[in-house]
Amino acid sequence: MEFLHTLTLALIQGITEFLPISSSAHLLLPHHILGWSDQGLAFDTAIHLGSLIAVIAYFREDILKLTRALLIAAKDRRHCPDSRFAVNLVVASLPVLVLGFSSRYWIELNLRGLEVIITATVVFAVVLLVADVFGKRQRHQTDLGPGGALLIGLSQCLALIPGASRSGVTMTMALLLGFTRQAASRISFLIAIPAIAGASLLKAIDLVTSNASVDWFAMGMGSAIACVSAFLCIKLFLNLIDSIGFLPFILYRLVLGAVLFLTILY
Repeated sequence: MEFLHTLTLALIQGITEFLPISSSAHLLLPHHILGWSDQGLAFDTAIHLGSLIAVIAYFREDILKLTRALLIAAKDRRHCPDSRFAVNLVVASLPVLVLGFSSRYWIELNLRGLEVIITATVVFAVVLLVADVFGKRQRHQTDLGPGGALLIGLSQCLALIPGASRSGVTMTMALLLGFTRQAASRISFLIAIPAIAGASLLKAIDLVTSNASVDWFAMGMGSAIACVSAFLCIKLFLNLIDSIGFLPFILYRLVLGAVLFLTILY
């Protein structure tokens, strides 16, 4: 891969993975708009791994805290708020793992067109606007119960559609359930860990069985760039989301959808 392609695609992955604007859609845009060739399975695996390392690094203290709470709850057979929250995060993570594994080839063949990206980008922007305006924003992350976890988990399945945005749909559902913007964002990021890990594992298995050539330098550089940019993006987003809200991301999605629609017309 050329250096410019490596840098651009890694930055796209790192910046868009955790924003409610769809990383999968943005990774398809260089191909549709600029005519770039597909980045390949190996590079795709590397940049997703970089994003995974970033979110684990950022939430490392939360992960350790929740893991300890789960172990203590299993030993004492008595839950605390943290252990219940951890269990519900697991519940929220399961649906997309099952559906993503069973339908990944069909999605690759049928849902990567520009028309799908445009529709999902605009439709889910409007839904996020409704959730941000009308959500009560009173519940905190440890208020997550099994029912809410399941609904957020099911909504995450919509992110298999390019343009929907995994972060966008899970934050939208959390807002509709009455969570604060901060809580909705943190829940979304935490359940991203199993989702991205599962996707990375499937891509790695496909890579091993495909006999595809591997550019190790591009993979390493892409993974590092995606990791650093994703980490900084998470930090900045969580610092600003309570003050700026979701409107900038909603407007960006609407403008992006309009621009992409014009590319089809002209």
